[in-house]
This record gives sequence, structure tokens and C-alpha cells, in this order.
Amino acid sequence: MSDSAPVPRALYDVNALTDQPPETSGAVWRLAESGRQLDANVVHLPPLQRVDTHTEAELDVLLLVVAGRGTLGTEEGSEPLGEGRLIWLPHGSTRSVTAGAEGLSYLTVHRRRPGMRIGHHPSGPRPTSASD
Repeated sequence: MSDSAPVPRALYDVNALTDQPPETSGAVWRLAESGRQLDANVVHLPPLQRVDTHTEAELDVLLLVVAGRGTLGTEEGSEPLGEGRLIWLPHGSTRSVTAGAEGLSYLTVHRRRPGMRIGHHPSGPRPTSASD
């Protein structure tokens, strides 16, 4: 086995969410390991706070409720969210998330977005050479 081979390891204990001040809002943990193929966040919303309606055009997202209750808003209506509920948010779907009276904490996981690169856009003009 190589010294540089990746090894599984514990990253975060969602039970630590009970230590978060109730007014904490946003990502309380992010996957930041180098070489990863995924992005993941644990997000906490205080009571009745909301993530406004938005559309993720490029990425499918899995959302797992780890604490609290709330509501997922979709174009077709509302979906209750509670601890243990696993939701697939397909790319192109429109959604909002609203925390219930006790707040809401959830894990999101999706494919890692590629980093910004300097260079020509694939659909832009192609450089030419003498061999073209």
C-alpha cells in the first residue's frame, strides 16, 4: 500500500449542531479536502429563516435533513422536511427551503464544480495554426 493512498476518515459529527448558537445561519461545515470529486456542506437555518427560491442549472444535489423540521418549496407545491428525510434535487429544478419553528439543519452533496480556468471558451474562436 502506498503512503499517499487516500484513507477514509471521520470529518464531522452532526450531533455537534446542538452546540451551535440558534442564530447561526449558513454553512457550519464544508468538505474541503484536496483531490475530492464531491462538494458537501452542512447548512443550518435558524427558526423560520429561508433560503430563497432558486434554480441550480448544472448540478443534481442530494439534501439530507440531519436536525429540525422545515419545508421544501417546489414548483409543484410544498414538501415537508424532517430529520432523516433524503431529497433529490435534480439539476434544473426550482426550490426554496424554509426552517420550521425549531430551525433546520441539512447536509447537501453534489459533484464538485470545476474551478475557474483561464483560456479560450470551447464555443469561442479556435486558434489557428499553419497546419489547419
